Amino acid sequence: MNFVEAVAIGAASVAAGAINAVVGSGTLITFPTLVACGFPPVLANVTNNIGLVPGVLSAAYGYRRELRGQRRRLLRFGAASLIGGLTGALLLLQLDSAAFDTVVPVLILAACALVLLQPRLNAWLRKRPERGGADGGVPLWCGVLGTGVYGGYFGAAQGVLLMGLFGSFLRDDLQRLNAAKNVLAAIVNGAAAVVFVAVADVDWAAAAVIAAGSTVGGLLGAKVGRRLPAMALRVVIVVVGVTAATVMIIT
Repeated sequence: MNFVEAVAIGAASVAAGAINAVVGSGTLITFPTLVACGFPPVLANVTNNIGLVPGVLSAAYGYRRELRGQRRRLLRFGAASLIGGLTGALLLLQLDSAAFDTVVPVLILAACALVLLQPRLNAWLRKRPERGGADGGVPLWCGVLGTGVYGGYFGAAQGVLLMGLFGSFLRDDLQRLNAAKNVLAAIVNGAAAVVFVAVADVDWAAAAVIAAGSTVGGLLGAKVGRRLPAMALRVVIVVVGVTAATVMIIT
């Protein structure tokens, strides 16, 4: 990683941290950047996951006011996220790297589609009564578990998936649900990172750059993210994601 690549990765990381706090798709910025800098896909995914952990933690901290009164919810779904994140990370390391190279473009394009659909999801969520609902029972817990497996394996747009699940099963303020989403994403990324640190190859220099940039971005996103033009963010995410998927399919 030379100086120019470090600057590019750092800038992408700041953007990813902010996007994760607000939209939940920062991986679609940092992962393609790493691949463009010559990182093999699996190494890029592992390094990216570890680097983004401080960013999602800072985003969760930025939403700490909205987390009040959600301890029971976070403990319940945090367990599912922990199990899912560990499972997804182990799947990434156990499956052949060629399988990852094949499935990632599909996952990226699917994540881009989810990002584009999120405005409709948010509009639907806002129309729902803002009152405490049930805990979603076993179906929601299993949905969070499945999202955790996906997040540990790749992770792009896992926040969008979580918001979709919450909107389907819970009735609460949108910002409170977004705060819970940030905590669960941090648990998934953190669990996967523990596995990767223990047994996988990591580019620690790139991970450090991503960690620093995403931490700054996470705090900025939590503070001013609601004022940013959401559509502009989505356009950037989709353009970068589709370009990365196309390049990976061609090559």
